[in-house]
Amino acid sequence: MSYELIAFFMFATMMFMLFTGQRVFGAIGGVAAIAAITLWGTGGSDIPFAAAMKVMKWYPMLTLPLFIFMGYILSESKIAEDLYKMFHVWMGPINGGLAIGTIGLMVLISAMNGLSVAGMAIGATIALPELLRRGYDKRMVTGVVQAGSSLGILVPPSVVLVLYAMIARQPVGQLWLAGVVPGLMMATMFVIYIYIRCRMQPELGPALPKEEMEKYTKAEKRKLLLAGILPLVIFFTMMIPFVKGWTSLVESSAIGATTAFLAAVLKGRMTRKVFENSVRNTLAISCMFMWIVLAALGFGAVFDGLGAVKAIEGLFTEELGLSPWTILILMQLSFILMGTFLDDTAMLVIVAPLYVPLVHGLGFDLIWYGVLYTITTQIAYMTPPFGYNLFLMRAMAPKEITMPDIYASIIPFVLVMTLALALIMIFPNIAMWLPNYVYGK
Repeated sequence: MSYELIAFFMFATMMFMLFTGQRVFGAIGGVAAIAAITLWGTGGSDIPFAAAMKVMKWYPMLTLPLFIFMGYILSESKIAEDLYKMFHVWMGPINGGLAIGTIGLMVLISAMNGLSVAGMAIGATIALPELLRRGYDKRMVTGVVQAGSSLGILVPPSVVLVLYAMIARQPVGQLWLAGVVPGLMMATMFVIYIYIRCRMQPELGPALPKEEMEKYTKAEKRKLLLAGILPLVIFFTMMIPFVKGWTSLVESSAIGATTAFLAAVLKGRMTRKVFENSVRNTLAISCMFMWIVLAALGFGAVFDGLGAVKAIEGLFTEELGLSPWTILILMQLSFILMGTFLDDTAMLVIVAPLYVPLVHGLGFDLIWYGVLYTITTQIAYMTPPFGYNLFLMRAMAPKEITMPDIYASIIPFVLVMTLALALIMIFPNIAMWLPNYVYGK
């Protein structure tokens, strides 16, 4: 049996196991371990062992638990609720203002956590019930929460971009900076869409009554504004020393986690329950990521040993005669397909051993491609009928929001995200300008 056929059989077996509901790390790592031992005998066991050592020695991996801990501290201590109150008061007087404020909330939550699941949980439990109570259209606001939460894997400190950096062997700082402008651009496009639609159809997002807004004094409004500034202070306290080169990535993540902890303590919200929940959730999520990365490195090592990447590159470029841009678009479409049953991290670890070397061989920038991958996975797991985020929203949303509502709610936002993706593909400098400027390229 040729090595190309073995590689295809490995990939098909892994996908079959995932379709049958096996755990991601078990499907990927199990196939890699069995293939290694079958091909190279007992010596093949060195491959997963070497992958484990690589994970243990990769110093930036320490950032994952620190960033996740920071996000959970801010969430569990209700600092996120303070943010929503600020947007409620300052954005409420305009049509669609609370929905626009929800997008702002999601951007700040993304800057505090780096995980889309955290934004989804906060949006569904804090923002969504309030928007429904205020008479907002249930389909529009359901789409707002889903689209806004997707920014968590693009805006720094994105945990997914940290994992991509490890697998693609690219600088985390450059990837984070590359995600800033596209993330803010996409958030702005969401805001513009909401504003225009609510101006055309005011019943979708009614403004708050003047009588209610008059209840808040100027002093109370300023106090709420300060509550909204706190997460930004935490974010810049962490990011500025890193971008300036004063601290390493791990040191910056430790600064962020410590600052968030102190903020909760100073606000009198660091209870035993808050601390315990934050630590437990951090441990669970961090261990999940570690196992998945370990499995991915083992799988990638076997693939490299088989020469599968070179074979696939030859198939596309020599035998089929496809252009680099055609191959890149086909890759993006494959993410859309996989997003119907996998989350962003699983997609990354499955395709990275194949796609990253291929993208590099085709002459594309891997920093730029990291942004494309991230946006495409955002689109993928919000696309009907089986997008990952759709079912996550159904589990969190109130009973009056049905599955057809969730499907319909996301369509305009997916179109906006597709437009953003096309703009970044056509104009790469949207993503590359900031890292090139900061790092002097």
